[in-house]
Amino acid sequence: MLGMLGGGQLGRMFTLAAHSMGYRVTVLDPDPLSPAGAIADVHLKAAYQDREALQHLADSCAAVTTEFENVPADSLRWLASHCTVRPAGDAVAVAQDRSREKAFFTDFGLGIAPCAVIETAADLSQPDETLFPGILKRARFGYDGKGQARVADVQAARAAFAAFGADTCVLESLVDLVCEVSVVVARGAEGATRVFPVAENQHRDGILDVCIVPARIAPALAVQAERAAMLIAERLDYVGVLAVEFFVTRNGELLVNEIAPRPHNSGHYTIDACATSQFEQQARALCGLALGDPRLLSPVVMVNLLGDAWQSGVPDWRRLFDNPRAKLHLYGKHEARRGRKMGHFTVLGDNAETALAEALALRAALCPSFALASD
Repeated sequence: MLGMLGGGQLGRMFTLAAHSMGYRVTVLDPDPLSPAGAIADVHLKAAYQDREALQHLADSCAAVTTEFENVPADSLRWLASHCTVRPAGDAVAVAQDRSREKAFFTDFGLGIAPCAVIETAADLSQPDETLFPGILKRARFGYDGKGQARVADVQAARAAFAAFGADTCVLESLVDLVCEVSVVVARGAEGATRVFPVAENQHRDGILDVCIVPARIAPALAVQAERAAMLIAERLDYVGVLAVEFFVTRNGELLVNEIAPRPHNSGHYTIDACATSQFEQQARALCGLALGDPRLLSPVVMVNLLGDAWQSGVPDWRRLFDNPRAKLHLYGKHEARRGRKMGHFTVLGDNAETALAEALALRAALCPSFALASD
């Protein structure tokens, strides 16, 4: 029995992979309708700090992992004193705090966008003007563009800081980007690492929209990104699957944006296009097995399906099923809200460009009003 803290779509896809490998899964998630809980062998409907539920995991599971970075690190630390936990709470804690994360990157020479930590309103009394225009980001509990605000000047930054309840933030300068990319890396308990191909990511309203693999960047830059991801995993003494997001600037710099101590939305393509998926890799690392082969078997494009596409009714999936190169993955969520990740689809192709054109045409056919809104 394996334990999973979190019951969202990442936990669901982990559970599917673990089941196919012969494992059973216990999910701890307070949501009675959680996507992972619906298919798990056991669903503990309790808070992540609930000691009775944590004790149940410790007593019944050989090893425990997590599907999102905001699970309390102390819960992971407590579990680690009773059973195998991967990744460790200390590694997850770095990803939970943007200010700590930025310092971690710079401590061993990785480039980041110019930024400053804003702990009090006084820190905005005489800010570095070169940070504007910028983005003010809450240091903790932000994801998919939440807890972030674009700020043109110091007045806007002060208003955003107040709107965030004066919580500690990071003010980050906007950089001139060519694109954003990410790397998913797996690291085993003995230090062996396997890196998935670099993904090129396009966002809409702070949420990943389209993922193109292989990324359309210079090979040398892709190698640099892979090496940086492996270095981060090593310095964290990380065991499990880790995603690292990067900015690629106009002058050819590679800047680290943030890390996610779990499988990642930009790694969903691995289910259909790689010899080993990121979720099988997560199970392998958790159980101390040899890591799988991450090689790319086909160029691929992934498109996120948000609840917006359901606003005029359920999309006509026959359009997608008519395409033999397309694969649909729905997450079993019961309510299709705007901005909510309901599923994704992938399109395999002879090259990234043809796969991208085919994927965008499919999305336009599936949800025309959503596609039109992006133009």
